[in-house]
Amino acid sequence: MKRIVTVLLFSLVIFSSFSQSRGVELSHYVFPDFTDGSVLMKSGHRLQALLNYNALSEEMIFVDKGTKLAMNREEKEKVDTVYIKGRKFFVLDGRFLELIYRSEYELYAEHRCDVTPPGQPAAYGGTSETSSITVISGIYSGGVLYELKLPEDFKIKPYLIYWLKKDGEINKFFNLKQLNKVFRDRKDQIKEYVSSNKTDYNDMESMVRLIRYLEAD
Repeated sequence: MKRIVTVLLFSLVIFSSFSQSRGVELSHYVFPDFTDGSVLMKSGHRLQALLNYNALSEEMIFVDKGTKLAMNREEKEKVDTVYIKGRKFFVLDGRFLELIYRSEYELYAEHRCDVTPPGQPAAYGGTSETSSITVISGIYSGGVLYELKLPEDFKIKPYLIYWLKKDGEINKFFNLKQLNKVFRDRKDQIKEYVSSNKTDYNDMESMVRLIRYLEAD
């Protein structure tokens, strides 16, 4: 607690410009830039910081005097809500999830991404824990894991995992087919809606409309 309070209170500084050599915009961060945000602690204290979420390392990153640091496990346990550009992130099951819909149901998005390093034929990241560790370690050792840009010979593919809180239970699903398991008695209804409305799993607003429909029906 002492560490995050000390660091975040003094983090309203402009972070140093990133290296422009061999870099292209790759979305391993949720937001294109670090931006002023706030962290509401469970104690009620609110802290200001430059914030962004790294979908590759799966960490909430804040800037302190030009240095990007990740919130550790102890700090996360003390966080209630992180606010960035009007969006809300909560800690659930030890990870930061974005709340994208709340009514009778709650829908959260877990931001993840795969990375294909140079010379590799297939994507790494969420598909293999061992591969993910290897790739992230390699990027970290090169000092670019926490930068907004990765070398242009890396390929990034963002993807989403959804968490739905319904009737007091939380269900995680990776695709629309798995959502049928949550609504076992409404498979035909979901199929018809998805077909008629061209529901896109990778579009959070599209998924919110689907959940709102299922909640209201």
